[in-house]
Amino acid sequence: MFKKLFIPSEDSDLTSLTLLVLRLWFGLSMLLNHGLDKLMHFSERVQTFPDPLGLGQEASLVLVVMAEVFASLFLVFGLMTRLAALVLVINLFVAFLMVHKTVMTGQGGGELAFIYLAGYVALLLAGGGLFSMDTVVFKVSKKVESPE
Repeated sequence: MFKKLFIPSEDSDLTSLTLLVLRLWFGLSMLLNHGLDKLMHFSERVQTFPDPLGLGQEASLVLVVMAEVFASLFLVFGLMTRLAALVLVINLFVAFLMVHKTVMTGQGGGELAFIYLAGYVALLLAGGGLFSMDTVVFKVSKKVESPE
Protein backbone atom coordinates (compact mmCIF):
# COMPACT_ATOMS: atom_id res chain seq x y z
CA MET A 1 0.00 0.00 0.00
CA PHE A 2 2.68 2.51 1.06
CA LYS A 3 4.82 1.66 -1.97
CA LYS A 4 1.91 2.40 -4.33
CA LEU A 5 2.11 6.03 -3.22
CA PHE A 6 5.53 6.32 -4.86
CA ILE A 7 5.02 4.28 -8.02
CA PRO A 8 5.05 6.67 -10.98
CA SER A 9 2.10 6.50 -13.31
CA GLU A 10 2.74 5.58 -16.91
CA ASP A 11 2.63 9.09 -18.29
CA SER A 12 3.66 10.17 -21.77
CA ASP A 13 7.22 11.37 -22.26
CA LEU A 14 5.95 14.94 -22.65
CA THR A 15 4.01 14.76 -19.38
CA SER A 16 7.04 13.29 -17.62
CA LEU A 17 9.24 16.02 -19.06
CA THR A 18 6.76 18.62 -17.80
CA LEU A 19 6.84 17.06 -14.31
CA LEU A 20 10.65 17.08 -14.40
CA VAL A 21 10.65 20.79 -15.28
CA LEU A 22 8.16 21.51 -12.47
CA ARG A 23 10.20 19.51 -9.95
CA LEU A 24 13.42 21.27 -10.91
CA TRP A 25 11.83 24.72 -11.13
CA PHE A 26 9.99 24.62 -7.82
CA GLY A 27 12.51 22.47 -5.98
CA LEU A 28 15.63 24.42 -6.92
CA SER A 29 14.04 27.84 -6.52
CA MET A 30 12.81 26.95 -3.02
CA LEU A 31 16.16 25.42 -2.08
CA LEU A 32 18.37 28.17 -3.50
CA ASN A 33 16.22 31.22 -2.76
CA HIS A 34 14.78 30.28 0.63
CA GLY A 35 16.04 27.07 2.23
CA LEU A 36 19.81 27.50 2.04
CA ASP A 37 19.63 31.08 3.32
CA LYS A 38 17.64 29.96 6.36
CA LEU A 39 20.06 27.09 6.97
CA MET A 40 23.20 29.22 6.64
CA HIS A 41 21.81 32.05 8.81
CA PHE A 42 19.91 29.86 11.25
CA SER A 43 21.25 31.42 14.47
CA GLU A 44 20.58 34.96 13.20
CA ARG A 45 17.02 34.18 12.03
CA VAL A 46 15.80 32.10 14.96
CA GLN A 47 15.11 35.13 17.21
CA THR A 48 12.78 36.79 14.72
CA PHE A 49 11.28 33.71 13.05
CA PRO A 50 7.47 33.39 13.26
CA ASP A 51 5.95 30.69 15.47
CA PRO A 52 2.57 30.09 13.81
CA LEU A 53 1.92 26.69 15.40
CA GLY A 54 3.06 27.54 18.92
CA LEU A 55 6.02 25.13 18.82
CA GLY A 56 8.62 27.79 19.54
CA GLN A 57 10.67 29.84 17.12
CA GLU A 58 13.57 27.40 16.96
CA ALA A 59 11.38 24.34 16.35
CA SER A 60 9.40 26.24 13.70
CA LEU A 61 12.58 27.27 11.91
CA VAL A 62 13.96 23.71 12.09
CA LEU A 63 10.77 22.38 10.47
CA VAL A 64 10.85 25.03 7.75
CA VAL A 65 14.54 24.38 7.02
CA MET A 66 13.87 20.64 6.80
CA ALA A 67 11.05 21.29 4.34
CA GLU A 68 12.79 23.94 2.26
CA VAL A 69 16.16 22.17 2.11
CA PHE A 70 15.62 18.43 2.41
CA ALA A 71 12.14 18.06 0.90
CA SER A 72 13.23 20.37 -1.94
CA LEU A 73 16.25 18.14 -2.62
CA PHE A 74 14.04 15.05 -2.64
CA LEU A 75 11.73 16.85 -5.05
CA VAL A 76 14.59 17.81 -7.38
CA PHE A 77 15.75 14.19 -7.58
CA GLY A 78 12.22 12.87 -7.78
CA LEU A 79 12.74 10.64 -4.77
CA MET A 80 9.56 10.02 -2.79
CA THR A 81 8.15 12.90 -4.81
CA ARG A 82 4.64 12.89 -3.40
CA LEU A 83 5.88 12.76 0.21
CA ALA A 84 8.33 15.61 -0.45
CA ALA A 85 5.58 17.61 -2.15
CA LEU A 86 3.25 16.95 0.80
CA VAL A 87 5.85 18.29 3.24
CA LEU A 88 6.22 21.41 1.10
CA VAL A 89 2.44 21.79 0.73
CA ILE A 90 2.06 21.77 4.53
CA ASN A 91 4.95 24.23 4.88
CA LEU A 92 3.53 26.67 2.33
CA PHE A 93 -0.05 26.23 3.54
CA VAL A 94 1.01 27.24 7.06
CA ALA A 95 3.02 30.15 5.66
CA PHE A 96 0.16 31.39 3.49
CA LEU A 97 -2.63 30.85 6.00
CA MET A 98 -1.03 31.63 9.35
CA VAL A 99 1.96 33.84 8.62
CA HIS A 100 0.65 35.86 5.66
CA LYS A 101 -3.00 35.57 6.81
CA THR A 102 -4.07 34.85 3.18
CA VAL A 103 -3.20 38.43 2.18
CA MET A 104 -1.91 38.31 -1.37
CA THR A 105 -0.40 41.76 -1.90
CA GLY A 106 1.28 44.56 -0.03
CA GLN A 107 3.74 44.46 2.85
CA GLY A 108 3.98 40.90 4.14
CA GLY A 109 1.77 39.56 1.34
CA GLY A 110 1.70 35.85 0.65
CA GLU A 111 1.45 35.79 -3.12
CA LEU A 112 4.77 33.95 -3.50
CA ALA A 113 3.76 31.36 -0.89
CA PHE A 114 0.47 30.90 -2.76
CA ILE A 115 2.25 30.34 -6.08
CA TYR A 116 4.68 27.83 -4.57
CA LEU A 117 1.71 26.10 -2.92
CA ALA A 118 0.01 25.67 -6.31
CA GLY A 119 3.12 24.05 -7.81
CA TYR A 120 3.56 21.67 -4.89
CA VAL A 121 -0.12 20.66 -4.95
CA ALA A 122 0.26 19.83 -8.66
CA LEU A 123 3.32 17.68 -7.91
CA LEU A 124 1.56 16.04 -4.96
CA LEU A 125 -1.28 14.99 -7.25
CA ALA A 126 0.79 14.04 -10.32
CA GLY A 127 3.90 12.54 -8.75
CA GLY A 128 7.39 12.76 -10.17
CA GLY A 129 6.84 11.30 -13.60
CA LEU A 130 8.96 8.75 -15.40
CA PHE A 131 12.14 10.87 -15.24
CA SER A 132 12.49 10.55 -11.47
CA MET A 133 14.29 8.40 -8.93
CA ASP A 134 10.88 7.06 -7.96
CA THR A 135 10.85 5.21 -11.27
CA VAL A 136 14.17 3.53 -10.46
CA VAL A 137 13.49 2.78 -6.79
CA PHE A 138 9.80 1.88 -6.88
CA LYS A 139 9.48 0.47 -10.41
CA VAL A 140 6.91 -2.25 -10.78
CA SER A 141 7.93 -5.05 -13.07
CA LYS A 142 5.41 -5.77 -15.77
CA LYS A 143 4.18 -9.31 -16.12
CA VAL A 144 4.57 -10.67 -19.61
CA GLU A 145 1.69 -12.81 -20.70
CA SER A 146 2.79 -16.01 -22.35
CA PRO A 147 0.81 -17.10 -25.41
CA GLU A 148 -1.21 -20.24 -24.81
